Amino acid sequence: MATAAAPASSLLSLLYRSYPHAVPPNSTDPELTSLTPKIFPAHAYTDAEKTEVQTWLATTSSLSEALKEGKDASEQLAAINTHLATRTTILGAKPSVADIATYALLAPVVEKWTPEERTGEKGYHHIARHVDFVQNAPLFALQIPAEERISIDADDVKVVPKPIAPPKDEKEKKKKEKKSTGQGGGDRNLVVGQGKKNNGKAPANNNDASIVDKVKDKVEGATAAVTGALTGDKASKKKEKKPKQQKQPAAPTAPLSPSLIDLRVGHILRAINHPNADSLYVSTIACGDAPGTEHTSQDEATGLTVRTVCSGLNGLVPLEEMQGRKIVAVCNLKPVTMRGIKSAAMVLAASPRDDDSHAGPVELVSPPADAPAGERVFFEGWSEGNPEKVLNPKKKIWETFQPGFTTTETLEVAFDSSAVPQLQKEGEASDAAPPPPKVGKLVTLSGGLCTVKSLKGATVR
Repeated sequence: MATAAAPASSLLSLLYRSYPHAVPPNSTDPELTSLTPKIFPAHAYTDAEKTEVQTWLATTSSLSEALKEGKDASEQLAAINTHLATRTTILGAKPSVADIATYALLAPVVEKWTPEERTGEKGYHHIARHVDFVQNAPLFALQIPAEERISIDADDVKVVPKPIAPPKDEKEKKKKEKKSTGQGGGDRNLVVGQGKKNNGKAPANNNDASIVDKVKDKVEGATAAVTGALTGDKASKKKEKKPKQQKQPAAPTAPLSPSLIDLRVGHILRAINHPNADSLYVSTIACGDAPGTEHTSQDEATGLTVRTVCSGLNGLVPLEEMQGRKIVAVCNLKPVTMRGIKSAAMVLAASPRDDDSHAGPVELVSPPADAPAGERVFFEGWSEGNPEKVLNPKKKIWETFQPGFTTTETLEVAFDSSAVPQLQKEGEASDAAPPPPKVGKLVTLSGGLCTVKSLKGATVR
């Protein structure tokens, strides 16, 4: 692959132009390791993150020397590409001077790559994506003239990269951590709410006793049969009739209510463009799930249990608005695979009611900023009952209630029960309890309101 090293002067020039408040023009040798908090004062950085920035600055310095000397840097580039495969920025979602240093070094390298070198089978997809993101994202606000920006066509993907699994040593590290904290039962990785096979054998638990009992019964039965044959006792050969088990009464059907829909506060850790669909974003969202919950994974950067969510918001909501923010997620729709990536939830957003063409505008539903990820969200007057684990597509629960999801004149998200004919019929058939309010506002369990920026009387889906 073509290589070229960006001189250190280009990084300094970029910092001077973009962040004069942090790097004055008369500064000849700024201390890069201390610049991140000065350049991005709106973000808080832990000691571990500061250390990671220092490590990456050293990495870019080493790579720069290798490129200058014309050495083979494919291993170093592959390591950077792998690191960025599951991150929007070097730190995950937060910006840092390490991103800018990486951009200054690799932008001229990427510029000389062919489309195959960028996004081919052995291409560095994630480095190309990172370069494009850093030079254009308002998150960094780099002052780069249009003619100096690297031209990258996000839709020109030769081969969709396969998901990159965590390194083996990292997996072993996680296993050791589970052992030391008493989780996972030694070498067995227990999953909340699920059983797990142990090399094809049943795990050593109470089931072992039941297996022994079954074997014992069979041995005793065989012994009795042999004894009966020898003594001529025909009665011993007859099988005893098992008493008929009475059918259990069917569980009562839950009453129709929007509370059947599992609405929660979600925290988008990061979002990227879908590698194979120009209308989709792929977001990593913490929804308060317990570790091991079905259709979740552990986020490598934060250690949180997260869901991968595809949403058709590309071109309607700026990518930077999808970073590090709170949203309301629908968490019990049946997971679907969207252009090769399984989506395990849905992000609620508002759009004009007559927008059948989905041309926008679109505004994300915002819970209170201090609401924790996973907090339950429901409509006032409709809090009774628990959400179903997974909505049965055949029952069309979501399709039944979504027409009532709307926004008010005061920009609050609400549920208008008059828009759901099935609720009117059910109300006529039962007079046992007073009917819920016609319009109930969407609130968190702690009482905070969920709102949108400006769309009144909109549909929410």
